Amino acid sequence: MPAPRAVAVSFASTAPIASIAVCALTAMTAFIAGPAAAQPSGTLEKVKSSGVITVAYRDSSIPFSYLGADGQPTGFGWEICGKVVEQVKKATGRADLKVATQSVTSQNRIPLLDNGTIDIECGSTTNNSERAKQVDFAINYFYTGSRLLVKSSSPIKTFADLKGRKVVSTTGTTNYQVMRRMNQEQNLGFEMLGAKDHADAALLVQSGRADAFAMDDILLYGLRAGALNPAELAVVGDPVQVEPYAIMVRKDDAAFKKLVDATLTGLMKSGEFEALYKKWFQSPIPPKGITLGAPMSRELQENLQALSDKPAR
Repeated sequence: MPAPRAVAVSFASTAPIASIAVCALTAMTAFIAGPAAAQPSGTLEKVKSSGVITVAYRDSSIPFSYLGADGQPTGFGWEICGKVVEQVKKATGRADLKVATQSVTSQNRIPLLDNGTIDIECGSTTNNSERAKQVDFAINYFYTGSRLLVKSSSPIKTFADLKGRKVVSTTGTTNYQVMRRMNQEQNLGFEMLGAKDHADAALLVQSGRADAFAMDDILLYGLRAGALNPAELAVVGDPVQVEPYAIMVRKDDAAFKKLVDATLTGLMKSGEFEALYKKWFQSPIPPKGITLGAPMSRELQENLQALSDKPAR
């Protein structure tokens, strides 16, 4: 094998080589960065690119979002989500937009929104300052306070009657936190239990494994209406800590929040929102055709004019 030849390279000849190397590196960097830069930066862009919007629902948040007799999501919040989807189709030019559904719980709804698994949640989520650090909320569309679901035969009529009792609330909700704090501050002396969802908590009361279920009063009325024998259950206690419900969207997604707010504003100004309220809160609802008989609160009536997204605290 011949000996390798020595090649002399002067410093002057290194400039073109360096330039070629820099150009190659720049091109490679552009190639790598290109796809990342092209990723959708907001929900509307994401939906337009994929042709799919994922709407979250709750299994048992009657009448906001729950599964009907056919096993499909339904409810007041679900219908409003449908109105939002129609506006998304117009905004993105995707008349063929597909709607994917995703069941969420009190514990996973925010993480699933944050990581992009879901795009919007129209359920029974309280709009408060702590959650607003992680997500954004649209215009408030309901107001409620914590009360108690008990058996009709129960001696429990007020929160003061909970001493020595077992009280359940849904893990991950503001109600659970309120009850735990109330127990400590007022020395009520009850045992606090956690349930994964509202239906499970109600079942604990019905089966006698818990004496009371602390939750937003409207959800308790909904669960009572859906029970095998509604007359066996009662909603008691003066409302504690009135709070607003609102639709959740991803944090700092101004364009999508603006679209959701505009949809709600249109519904509220046209009277369609009030018609939807009457349908779900003052008329027979599935699956049993029971009427909740819940009048619109003063706070909600005022917000039909104020159109505020102000958090509870």
